[in-house]
Amino acid sequence: MALLYSLCCVSFSALVIVALYVSPVVSTSRRVLGDYGKLENGFRVTLKHVDSSKNLTKWERIRRGIKRGNHRLQRLNAMVLAASGDSAEVQAPIVAGNGEFLMDLSIGTPPNSYSAILDTGSDLIWTQCKPCTQCFDQSTPIFDPQKSSTFTKLSCSSDLCEALPQSTCSDGSCEYLYTYGDYSSTQGVMATETFKFDSVSVPNIGFGCGEDNEGDGFSQGAGLVGLGRGPLSLVSQLKEPKFSYCLTAVDETQKSLLLMGSIASANESLGEMRTTPLIRNPSQPSFYYLSLQGITVGSTRLPIKESTFALEDNGSGGVIIDSGTTITYLEQAAFSVLKKAFILEMKLPVDTLSSTGLDLCFTLPSGSTQVEVPKLVFHFDGADLDLPAENYMIADSSSGVICLAMGGSSGMSIFGNVQQQNMLVVHDLEKETVSFIQTQCQNI
Repeated sequence: MALLYSLCCVSFSALVIVALYVSPVVSTSRRVLGDYGKLENGFRVTLKHVDSSKNLTKWERIRRGIKRGNHRLQRLNAMVLAASGDSAEVQAPIVAGNGEFLMDLSIGTPPNSYSAILDTGSDLIWTQCKPCTQCFDQSTPIFDPQKSSTFTKLSCSSDLCEALPQSTCSDGSCEYLYTYGDYSSTQGVMATETFKFDSVSVPNIGFGCGEDNEGDGFSQGAGLVGLGRGPLSLVSQLKEPKFSYCLTAVDETQKSLLLMGSIASANESLGEMRTTPLIRNPSQPSFYYLSLQGITVGSTRLPIKESTFALEDNGSGGVIIDSGTTITYLEQAAFSVLKKAFILEMKLPVDTLSSTGLDLCFTLPSGSTQVEVPKLVFHFDGADLDLPAENYMIADSSSGVICLAMGGSSGMSIFGNVQQQNMLVVHDLEKETVSFIQTQCQNI
């Protein structure tokens, strides 16, 4: 089955792909979530893409995101190797780190504002702290715990200290070391502080006060906010079993959103909700694993063995949903089948010369304003996710190509944020489910 799409020229020499199909009915009225976005048991914060402040074209942002995504994929694979005992080189526990979206928040009393990278692939909340033995440059003042009346160091016997992958004890205080797969790291003391999200202040949040922070990839923000499934993450510490986000396309001026607590599911009436269960991986307990059972391109269910996406007994393989990875990566055998299906269905010449950073591109017909692309459906357990065309095809008028926004991987597969754009993605940790509602983020 093919869909007809309109192409129209916009700024930055990019092309917008507009699907000519009937989407779920969405209310155009803005929902009021209380003063400053606050409800009794939750809050909302806006997110911005890490490259939003840079004067970049859409394709430059995509290429930068793909490069970061490749590095992140390497980190994730290193984590799997470390957990399975297959790597002799790994000396310390590794976490994913980095991400594609920033959130604004404040720490301490009086509050000290900064931006942090949002990461659904890790748990620890941390920021740079004085005195710094080594800190990277950040646009806001580095947090000074001596100037905050609510800063308290955590003891070595605290639950959060014991939840760390690696810690030491110094003068009764808990010290941490978080190592990332590219050998970046953050090291410092564990403490509790009052954090402020938009207008909502939350006391006694455990975090890492980083005094030695090394490596690439952190300079977009002044630290990380982990939203993983482990006890150190923000969602776990808030004891709010739900959070959701809606991510806009990388070239959109509209801000993305993060909703925590009761308001995370307050917008479930926006459209049809498709729900799939979460899977637990004991060797990687922080990740949100999904059961991907198959993929349809056009009207054909691809001949991919269901075991291709299965989680192995040693913790390898499987599929995670991740906001911090730009494009979707499929296990290489499955991606090869997918590529062949798209080449067959697109009926356009394969482009081998452009430097888009993507594996499969096609040459656009000269002067064309419309192009047919095949439907793409991800068959998750209990949820068939029929993606809008702009969530998997990206066109570029300057180079005259249209590309599949997906790639291949070895072992783990990742459902990335391009495929999630303009969807409300609801994580329910109590029911252990993830739900998808196709919408426009400005309607939330």
